[in-house]
Amino acid sequence: MKKVFTTGQVAKICKVAPRTVSKWFDSGRLRGYRIPGSQDRRIPREQLIRFLKEHGMPLGELEEEEWHKLLVIGAEKLFIDRMREILPESDDYKYEIAQSGFEAGIMAESFHPDTIIIDLALGRSEAIQITSNLRKNPAYETTMIVGLASEDEPAPEKLTEYGFSEVFKKPFDVALLAERIRTLADAKRDDM
Repeated sequence: MKKVFTTGQVAKICKVAPRTVSKWFDSGRLRGYRIPGSQDRRIPREQLIRFLKEHGMPLGELEEEEWHKLLVIGAEKLFIDRMREILPESDDYKYEIAQSGFEAGIMAESFHPDTIIIDLALGRSEAIQITSNLRKNPAYETTMIVGLASEDEPAPEKLTEYGFSEVFKKPFDVALLAERIRTLADAKRDDM
């Protein structure tokens, strides 16, 4: 993810001529800095996003990088509604919902989630299979995969052996899971 942009890159994002970006920069409307010993301008990512928002311009691909994407697999509507209430899409969280392993595989490839939540009520073996398939893909080696275990799960902590990052045993407070995800999302944004 880019942290600094040239005037040419900003021009492409804004769909304007590079000279227009230079004028925005020189007038102080778009903040950045010049490379020492050169006239080249550089615009930090946060300044570009601020500028685009202030002027009602679309963020395009920059916006998608800001989102924390959640793929929820096999969970009940009540759980999904509660998650959306605590981590609303208006706060840069995006959701995709899958009801089967097949659907989850297709969505994972196109959606590229940051966090995957799998309800083991879908079927314990299917949930484990989904997780192991995701972990085989290098793109999901570090993705947080949360398992939602049933009350009668004998040893939920053992599920981490199958590739789950964390397991929450039902009943649990959805706000705790949401807070864990918010912490991850904030850390990701801080790394940008």
